[in-house]
Amino acid sequence: MADGDTELEARLVEQEEFEPSEEFVAQANVSDPAVYEEFEENWPDCWERAAEMLDWDEDYDEVLDDSNPPFYEWFTGGKLNVSYNCVDRHVENGDKNRVAIKWEGEHGETRTYTYQDLYREVNEFAAALRDLGVEEDDVVTLYMPMIPELPIAMLACARIGAPHSVVFGGFSADALATRMNSADSRFLVTCDGYYRRGDPLDHLDKANEGLDGVDHGVDATVVVDRLGDDGFGHDLKGNQHDWDDLLDEHAGERVDPVQRDAEDMLFLMYTSGTTGQPKGVKHTTGGYLAYAAWTSHAVLDIEKEDTYWCSADIGWITGHSYIVYGPMALGTTTVMYEGTPDFPDRDRLWDIIEKYAVDIFYTAPTAIRAFMKWGSKFPEQHDLSSLRLLGTVGEPINPRAWKWYYKHIGNEDCPVVDTWWQTETGGMMITTLPGIKKMKPGSAGPPLPGIDAQIVDTSGERVDAGRAGYLTVNRPWPGMLRTLYNNDERFIQEYWQEYSDVDSNDPDDWVYFPEDGAKIDADDYITILGRVDDVINVSGHRLGTMEIESAIVGVEGVAEAAVVGGNHEVKGEAVYAYVITEEGQEEDDQMRQRIIEGVEDAIGPIARPEMVVFTPELPKTRSGKIMRRLLEEIANGEELGDTTTLRNPEIVESIQRQVEDE
Repeated sequence: MADGDTELEARLVEQEEFEPSEEFVAQANVSDPAVYEEFEENWPDCWERAAEMLDWDEDYDEVLDDSNPPFYEWFTGGKLNVSYNCVDRHVENGDKNRVAIKWEGEHGETRTYTYQDLYREVNEFAAALRDLGVEEDDVVTLYMPMIPELPIAMLACARIGAPHSVVFGGFSADALATRMNSADSRFLVTCDGYYRRGDPLDHLDKANEGLDGVDHGVDATVVVDRLGDDGFGHDLKGNQHDWDDLLDEHAGERVDPVQRDAEDMLFLMYTSGTTGQPKGVKHTTGGYLAYAAWTSHAVLDIEKEDTYWCSADIGWITGHSYIVYGPMALGTTTVMYEGTPDFPDRDRLWDIIEKYAVDIFYTAPTAIRAFMKWGSKFPEQHDLSSLRLLGTVGEPINPRAWKWYYKHIGNEDCPVVDTWWQTETGGMMITTLPGIKKMKPGSAGPPLPGIDAQIVDTSGERVDAGRAGYLTVNRPWPGMLRTLYNNDERFIQEYWQEYSDVDSNDPDDWVYFPEDGAKIDADDYITILGRVDDVINVSGHRLGTMEIESAIVGVEGVAEAAVVGGNHEVKGEAVYAYVITEEGQEEDDQMRQRIIEGVEDAIGPIARPEMVVFTPELPKTRSGKIMRRLLEEIANGEELGDTTTLRNPEIVESIQRQVEDE
């Protein structure tokens, strides 16, 4: 942990509180507060409630085997198939005509798949994969944008017991090659291209470049024709196959779902690591699916009659858990959208919500801040009255953005669930249950029932209410990662070593550390302060970037902010703030002073920004994450690192020139 024993400090004032409406509580899937006590008293058997949401081919012997921490096993001895649970059983239960996927392309074209349609195409593609040589436990890489063939391919892999590894479509050719090499994957499913802001992008060229870097060679590649007449004229190579041709060849075929052990791998999801090498997070079949289904039911309040939309990309864990596996295990209708939220205009998402009468909307704070910057006039053009619940995911949301979302999108009637979790956790861990708990803008909420999350100091002791510290999870949970692919040692080092007795075989001595700072209040609500490396040490005071950014966005006229630490002769580090203002706001010294005063009022003079830089954009990855590393390099006058992963690399030099001119 950085900076020795220096404790993380929390300085933001207490949050406001909002109650869910009586109407929402009356219909909520989970509305009895006793669920918290019930899960605590019956742990770990409480997780049978999640397992009972699935159909098992063979019953499990025990809920949790914790004899070899931290390599926990859930629902041991049980056998099931994920594809059957997400598709077949809904067809068999009389819901074959219920819509499974509503897809909208960037140009407005639509496709609708009922569960019967999904059953047919998943079976046909599963048969095609087998014919291409894919066997049980082979890793199939999926390198695709947000098109329906992606979840179909995921479910087809699950059907035949072949783990999938989805690589985000915006990643580079090198990123694809690195992940295929790491997973020893010999099969790829990709597409010819897709659309961004109206223009076709050549995806197959990038995929082919990546394939050239796969050390062990590739046995077969399947290519979806997304662009049609807008394609780039690629001829498929000898081991490359057209998706539609394969489905035609296997039309009407059925593949029996393979029985998988609960602990068999369902998928790999590669995520960034502190060493720079991506980590292959391993998720398994029974525990992961049960947890995704239960949290979708309890937190997102999903019923099968709903039309539900998570605006994430399936290339990330949010799309796995809360576009595909959780919602489809429940048999609901899930919406997929190919494009960006501001094409052809800034009301695109609200148009989709109105068009499909969306009941539940789950999106990222990054998007909400953009909506807020653009103004409420865009959602006001649309009827959003179908919405029943709103959610946020991906990073902490500041109170002002939360309240904007609650007011302008939810009409002050929809509960907002602010969810904290990670790729590694598989599903939500800290959030309110919307039918039970009050909401506090800026605070994720209490740990979910059955989750033992604590805030501790550097020595591992729990901190008092109102204090900040480090988030830990002190008991296993069904959705957790099992290990890092082919790297058990790194699994222990990265997630367990900080607060655990790694020589002990007692599960009570093992503590999961997600490397997030947090604070806790008297109601056990947890506010995530950001990654422990997203901390600025000003004169010995460790301040979380999230708190300072929240204070800045709390200033009228500010839409978004990012703060980093810059070298300072006296303070060690000083606060550098990069600020995006709302449209029509003057970016002058008066505004700059208001921002400085806002930070001092909310946090104190210790957090006073040394510099406030106005910018039209922030450097962000293609998933919407702010690249603070580059902003730190600008603040310190250092040579800029790699910008190839950015969706807007041109903004970095623009900000750099502006700072140099200050």
